[in-house]
Amino acid sequence: MDKTLELIKESQNGNQLAREQIVENNIGLIWSIVKRFSNRGYELDDLFQIGSIGLIKAIDKFDLSYNVRFSTYAVPMIMGEIKRHIRDDGMIKVSRSLKEIANKVRVNKEILNKKLGREPTIEEISKEIKIPIEEIIMALESNAEVESLYKTIHQGDGHPIFLIDKLDNSTEDNNLMIDKIALRQIIQQLSPKEMELIILRYYKDKTQTEIAEKIGISQVQVSRLEKKILKQLKEKLS
Repeated sequence: MDKTLELIKESQNGNQLAREQIVENNIGLIWSIVKRFSNRGYELDDLFQIGSIGLIKAIDKFDLSYNVRFSTYAVPMIMGEIKRHIRDDGMIKVSRSLKEIANKVRVNKEILNKKLGREPTIEEISKEIKIPIEEIIMALESNAEVESLYKTIHQGDGHPIFLIDKLDNSTEDNNLMIDKIALRQIIQQLSPKEMELIILRYYKDKTQTEIAEKIGISQVQVSRLEKKILKQLKEKLS
């Protein structure tokens, strides 16, 4: 096993020094990709930070059994991260303050991930950056990334179905995408508590009982509030 693969293995086993060494070894690679996005109206230093996140994801997801060089795997990951950032930045215009919060959350999430050795909770991120949970949820929803095309959306019988399996160029799918964007915009108009309920219920797959415990109301109140919100959403979408 060559040195890079050894470092990747150590990094995936929680060795932060190994991860930092891989990042340092690939600074030139990140910059070579970032420079392709010159004259797009973005600071290259900002794109470098986004590209670095793509590299870190490549380190974490790289399968050591792949019969490819790590750089071959990392390039599309880095480029994809930058392209998603540029695409999402222009899809739905949001306030500068929400964008700043979303970027702050993103950076500190990576820092806490390294520090804790696991995915941090929203509560931990809120405490770290001293911003209320409600504002973090709103910022993340308004600046949400395009999901990975290889995200598992159904596991059922043991044969996973990926998001990419559900995409094609049909008019029906295009209309569905427009509906999703419209729905996201309507959700952003909800109160912080209503938005949190919808996110927990339909994005995090939490039960009404779990939501009741989290936001401090009864299960019956959650049920009533959910029905009220869904009615509002249906009216605004019709």
